[in-house]
Amino acid sequence: MPFGAQLDDASVAYRLWAPAAQRVELVLGYPHAAAPIIMDRREGGWFEHVAPRAAAGARYAFRVDDGLTVPDPASRSNPDGVHAASEVVDPAAYRWNDAQWRGRPWFDAVIYELHVGTFTHGGTFADAVARLDALVDLGVTALELMPVAAFPGERNWGYDGVLPFAPAATYGAPDDMKALIDAAHGRGLMVLLDVVYNHFGPEGNYLSAYAPQFFTARHRTPWGDAIDFDGAHSHTVREFFIHNALYWLHEYHLDGLRLDAIHAIADDSRPDFVTELAERVRASIGNARQVHLVLENDRNEAHYLSRDGDGVAVLATAQWNDDLHHPLHVIATGETDGYYADYADAPAADFARALAEGFVFQGQPSAHRGGALRGEVSTGLPPAAFVSFAQNHDQIGNRALGERLAILAEPDLLHALVACVLLAPQTPMLFMGEEFGARTPFLFFCDFGAELARAVTQGRRGEFKHFARFYDPAAQAMIPDPNDVATFMASKLDWEAAQRQPGTAWRDFIRRCLSARRQYIAPLLPQITRAGAGRVCGDALVDVEWATGDGRRLRLLANLGAGPSDELTLPTGIAVFATPQVPELGASAALPRNGVICIVTG
Repeated sequence: MPFGAQLDDASVAYRLWAPAAQRVELVLGYPHAAAPIIMDRREGGWFEHVAPRAAAGARYAFRVDDGLTVPDPASRSNPDGVHAASEVVDPAAYRWNDAQWRGRPWFDAVIYELHVGTFTHGGTFADAVARLDALVDLGVTALELMPVAAFPGERNWGYDGVLPFAPAATYGAPDDMKALIDAAHGRGLMVLLDVVYNHFGPEGNYLSAYAPQFFTARHRTPWGDAIDFDGAHSHTVREFFIHNALYWLHEYHLDGLRLDAIHAIADDSRPDFVTELAERVRASIGNARQVHLVLENDRNEAHYLSRDGDGVAVLATAQWNDDLHHPLHVIATGETDGYYADYADAPAADFARALAEGFVFQGQPSAHRGGALRGEVSTGLPPAAFVSFAQNHDQIGNRALGERLAILAEPDLLHALVACVLLAPQTPMLFMGEEFGARTPFLFFCDFGAELARAVTQGRRGEFKHFARFYDPAAQAMIPDPNDVATFMASKLDWEAAQRQPGTAWRDFIRRCLSARRQYIAPLLPQITRAGAGRVCGDALVDVEWATGDGRRLRLLANLGAGPSDELTLPTGIAVFATPQVPELGASAALPRNGVICIVTG
């Protein structure tokens, strides 16, 4: 890795890219340091020094131009927080037990998204290990960790990370994270990590003091000046993030990355950063094991998801599909505020199209975006290129009160919608606690310094003043303070609820769906290479069918209306899943309200 501190036998090579600095000193043992060591200036804005007799565990920092002392931006560990000294790490010290692990094919993926700090009471990597067996029993095959890169304070969603190579110390040491991944592999679980390459957090990022070339005013993002991926110094900037991706995949044996909000990565170059990163990852891993790249991309750019002649992903493996979630949410709750307005007119038809084709918006104007055209044609992509979900951290946590669908939706209707997500050939994802119908909120929380904390609290409450429910200032004041530790604690899962009703019934339902998926649907997925055909019959009977290359068909029917459907004749075949009161195959009858059936024919 060309960035950071590299341990080699009994010495450590320290490197810092500081093109705006005239002088950089290495401060060993900071804050209880000996005299600073002047680093050698190299071409291209680099400063270097090799320290003999150094070892893992040594603390260090950089002093820039006799002034600001900063941590290493490529620190592998910052045990005392993002404002303190970095720590030398021996990347080969952890003894892995997964030598035979080669990953799993994407067709096997059933993803479980979790936030390390709120997944368990202890909120650490080590605590999460104790929950892995229950996830395997449920039918989960992949963990997706929300970002763990070091952030300011003791608690954060992770999207305010400022040291992208250092696991947050509040979750444990680097070897604790490796032990979690190792334990997951030992149970047949893939582990994906959410990474943020579109911005740095607002506190603890010192790059602008000595490497302002990381940023550019030519592009703007919701967080201010964009990271400069296409300017004169962009090669080093791109390398910083590409090596971050390779670092997580190689040193931590991760099975994939989820790239946060690539639509907020401003880049006019060719190849663009996302393309280059994906190509470098594919070339680096080769055929050694299976590694998957998942995108979040509001622009619905289908070209990132293209397949080669053998059906193998060329760049990204899949994309989180908001176009499926949004109509699902409208059906479940009746809410049509904000981006839900684009799906308000015909949510059942939009849901059927998303199940069949992936994207709803494939180049049409979006009223929510002021009429701008959104999306690319996705019908040539396999369903597995889309990650489907009824809930995730954003769709719960960006609500003022962080309510889950178990609070907002009718239980039987929610069962029907979740069954559609888990039984369709898209890649399904559950958000932690969803498997037992958790009713604890997942709120927006952080732990900034006092001045920024006040601004974040005021800004958070101001976001919702245009909603009728929060128009009154007194109602706004009831929105939990993101910086209050109580907000964080309220977001921790209540695992006792999983052991009593309705938690146990929810868990049995999810397990039954995933058992059917594993036994009957997953084997079909390599043969389902293109979009299906979706329609809505009557008021809200969703009917979607996918064809395999060998003549079989997978058909999913769900009555999401207010009453029984019109009479229909179900085809003969194997009913791999059905809710109660669903008529027998071959019979002519109405599908009951909230009835779901999944059939394999041929």
